[in-house]
Amino acid sequence: MEEKISHVKRKKGGMITMPFIFANEVCEKLAVVGFGANMISYLTQQLHMPLTKAANTLTNFSGTASLTPLLGAFIADAFAGRFWTITIASIIYQIGMISLTLSAVLPGLRPPPCKGTQVCQEADSRQLAILYASLLLTAIGSGGIRPCVVAFGADQFDETDPKQKTKTWNFFNWYYFCMGVSILLAVTVIVYIQDNIGWGWGLGIPSIAMFLSIISFVIAYPLYRNLDPSGSPFTRLLQVIVAAFRKRKLSKVSDPTLLYQNEELDASISTTGKLLHSKQLIFLDKAAIVTEEDKMKTPQTPDLWRLSTVHRVEELKSVIRMGPIWGSGILLITAYAQQGTFSLQQARTMNRHLTHSFQIPPGSMTVFTIVSMLTTILIYDRLFIPIARRFTGLDRGITFLHRMGIGFAISILATFVAGFVEMKRKHVASAHGLRDNPHSTIPISVFWLVPQYGLHGVAEAFMSIGHLEFFYDQAPESMKSTATALFWTSISAGNYISTLLVSLVHKFSAGDGGSNWLPDDNLNKGRLENFYWLITLLQIINLVYYVVCAKFYTFKPIELRRKDGESEAEVELSGRV
Repeated sequence: MEEKISHVKRKKGGMITMPFIFANEVCEKLAVVGFGANMISYLTQQLHMPLTKAANTLTNFSGTASLTPLLGAFIADAFAGRFWTITIASIIYQIGMISLTLSAVLPGLRPPPCKGTQVCQEADSRQLAILYASLLLTAIGSGGIRPCVVAFGADQFDETDPKQKTKTWNFFNWYYFCMGVSILLAVTVIVYIQDNIGWGWGLGIPSIAMFLSIISFVIAYPLYRNLDPSGSPFTRLLQVIVAAFRKRKLSKVSDPTLLYQNEELDASISTTGKLLHSKQLIFLDKAAIVTEEDKMKTPQTPDLWRLSTVHRVEELKSVIRMGPIWGSGILLITAYAQQGTFSLQQARTMNRHLTHSFQIPPGSMTVFTIVSMLTTILIYDRLFIPIARRFTGLDRGITFLHRMGIGFAISILATFVAGFVEMKRKHVASAHGLRDNPHSTIPISVFWLVPQYGLHGVAEAFMSIGHLEFFYDQAPESMKSTATALFWTSISAGNYISTLLVSLVHKFSAGDGGSNWLPDDNLNKGRLENFYWLITLLQIINLVYYVVCAKFYTFKPIELRRKDGESEAEVELSGRV
């Protein structure tokens, strides 16, 4: 039975649990990235899909895999708890990986290889159905792992203990660092195996790694600090909405102390501290107004569909306030998604030789993104934060809102640079008479793509980690898994927006001679640079939107219970310490 965390000091949790938690995330990323980083190659070369169809399949899969965390987070917060959600989801993921491996090994599950100059046979509906079913299983498994691993890892540190408080924010940096190491391994070793040895081994190795991670994660169960699930957070949010609607005709209360409070009722969802009344979205406060009809009910068991506590009202306010910041992260993912589609196809046409006999696999180009991200995280955690503390007085150096803003600005630069690199690539192709020959190698080094890949990595180190910190910090205590799932839903939305954008550009950008920006058959005759600059323009607009949202954002007010005396209260504007 999972223990309910109290204010009594316990030996469970802490840094000793990190290897087991990180191992699960590392293996999950090794599997999904090992396939996802090179999936465009698998779809176009093994299943013989057209480029735009393959690109949209990839972003649709990524979008779905990033949407399922909402379901996994709901199950964890409401019923199963994070440990069991991670365990069951990992098993589902394992089944999906085994199915994917079999689809790559068995000849009947993919079309025959192309022979000579004949038209390649595209995968039939049965073969695609098996592929999509396998991908769906991995997406469902990811949905239980992704939101819960982050929150479960942070749960191992007690926020009310001053000695452990700063370790929570170090955890986010090191979580992303370990995830980056896994991705680095995937886009080098795993992609190389896929391209040079075979997809059976390239998918089989991550499957074995995932199996081992499940075993190690479960064995460490006695070490973990586990929080009991506190009931469906979505039900509580809906109850506040219904109660506020029912009392919509009541006058606003001028004195917030008159609003309904019930610490005993909220005990299971506010073990660390309670949310205080805020002055935003005050129309929702009507849900906490006590009427004569409410007084007739038993005070200890109010009808929560008519009367909510201030803490529950503030839970809903916190979620609503996070919405605009959530939306700002979508376009960064849209820009980032092109690395696995069109940037990879650019790399395929360029000179990738490191030696006479060895050339870089196109799917391994993201290694430059990962290396720059890991380097940035190390510098940020070891050098930048200590220096920034001296000037800002903040434990984490700068707020996560500032960190996200820096990431947005760097991402704009990344796509802007990408447009000029594409112009250079096409100019070399024209100079050597290769514009009409899409299968020939253009005599330009693939290292021309390094700046755009590297800048995307720096942007992710700032924006994505800041985004993750934001959701975990600003979420109500009982909704940590659900809130971190919002981070993945922004990734989902970004991938879906990429699919929509690619489809619209492909359809409407046809110019003279029937060419368009994103042709299926010959990237050399397209106008990919215009597509990159379109994304750049959209990101500039998005940055302006983000700055406005960040300027007017209100941090959640919370009263934390102190470790050295529960009778004393500490009021903290979360996110500013």
